[in-house]
Amino acid sequence: MIEQDQNPSRGGRKRDASRDSAILHAAIDTLGEVGFERMTMDMVAARAGAGKATVYRRWPSKEALVLDAVAQTKRDQVDLDQLPDTGSFRGDMLALFRPKSVAETERKLRAMAGVATLLSFEPGLSDAASDALVGPWVAANRILMERAVTRGEASASAPIDTLATIIPSLGAFRSLVQRQAFDRAFLEAMLDDVVLPALGIRTEAPSKPVSPDLPKE
Repeated sequence: MIEQDQNPSRGGRKRDASRDSAILHAAIDTLGEVGFERMTMDMVAARAGAGKATVYRRWPSKEALVLDAVAQTKRDQVDLDQLPDTGSFRGDMLALFRPKSVAETERKLRAMAGVATLLSFEPGLSDAASDALVGPWVAANRILMERAVTRGEASASAPIDTLATIIPSLGAFRSLVQRQAFDRAFLEAMLDDVVLPALGIRTEAPSKPVSPDLPKE
């Protein structure tokens, strides 16, 4: 029996968040397997073990479902209420990084390719796609940067709103255009070469080994 999304005051059931999550994950898997053009709402419903009416009631279109599914994968990766606090901005950013398995990486790349196809059909959804792809990470970066300013590590005049978007935006470009994974080496390069200098955060240069004194002639 398909649950009804009625007002609880009228005796209906509350919307089942666990069912939503199952449908969104099914949407990502379906998108990765068949692509946006061939993907259908019925495919997603079957994969999630949900009734078609359940899916259509929650998402009025395939486009809305895909954008919400991508946004969910981002929310799963970063919890704004549980951000790391290592004592340094660089340490916090590295602590946010979670290495992914080969299967997870490939799944993400297929999903991003599906979003790129979606935008080719519906360019008007670019703002919504941007929010879904990078929004949670931009918010996390902004919080960590503001924390660095508060403790005197970063410059109070640093353009935080702009800098908070750099790594997530370049990460999306790396996935969508370059078809490469967002790995630790990429994150460290963006931090050390771009973000930290722009925040006014100085890092210690790696120490060079000291050569032994040569005997005098």
